[in-house]
Amino acid sequence: MSNSIFELVDQLPKDNLTVKALRALDFVVPGEWNNLIGFENTIRTVTGETDEEMIQQIGDRAIYLYNDKSEGYQRALWLYQTIDNSDKALGAAALANKVSEKVPLLGFLGNLTPKPEKLQTIDLSLKLVVELLAFCQINGIPGDSIGDFAGALADYGGESLMRMAALVCFDGLIPLGPDFILATQSWIQKLSPSDLQENQSFNAIKDSIPGESPGGKLGFIGESFSSVSGWMGSFVSDRGLTPQNVLGNLQNVVEFSADKVDYVGAFLDVTTNYYEHTGVQTLARRLIERAVAEI
Repeated sequence: MSNSIFELVDQLPKDNLTVKALRALDFVVPGEWNNLIGFENTIRTVTGETDEEMIQQIGDRAIYLYNDKSEGYQRALWLYQTIDNSDKALGAAALANKVSEKVPLLGFLGNLTPKPEKLQTIDLSLKLVVELLAFCQINGIPGDSIGDFAGALADYGGESLMRMAALVCFDGLIPLGPDFILATQSWIQKLSPSDLQENQSFNAIKDSIPGESPGGKLGFIGESFSSVSGWMGSFVSDRGLTPQNVLGNLQNVVEFSADKVDYVGAFLDVTTNYYEHTGVQTLARRLIERAVAEI
């Protein structure tokens, strides 16, 4: 990794399209996500510490842990970054600085092609697998610990819960509709190993997915998604989430007409990196909590 953890946290944007899109989901997980930026500020916020010497010690220990290649923190960041980057298109740079106003979707349509349902369900399931793999890396447990991950979701909060909320809303409900869980499970059952091998996102992370062959990896992906389907279903029903109310809140960020709704998911793929953004925040929090416990 070229950047240290304190540089990554210091360089997180205060306000861009990713931040605006995540703030539009505050109604889903009210008050859970604060766009915490700045390494020292994160230490103060997470620990409540005010003593400068102690803050320095915590920071030094957190940096040491992140830099330790025998730990999984750098690998977790790579996973967050890689799954986001596989969604990008060249047109994203054109919108990098448009943060002061609603972004009209119409002017961006030339760069967008809504994903077919099969491709969208593969990407959704791969993003979920990345969350599982990163969780295992951060917690120092085997990468095939599906049960541990599924059980831990009940305790998710803060930026980690926001990341899952965005996964459900941006990669599930908006592009696939209210039955996105059943649709994804149905498609996974129909997929062949060759379908995965033709997928850019899969090829980017395949070496991290448990399984000796593409078929074994496909089985792991299906098992992972099934293990979390109940949690996702409850998450949607408990909060009364629908594509319509998610899109309604997003219209504070993106200007689109009813006949362009199909393009919103593609637009978010291209213009946001919510996995990397919240992933850096998750890593910083976990490193700081561990550093405090070890000092």
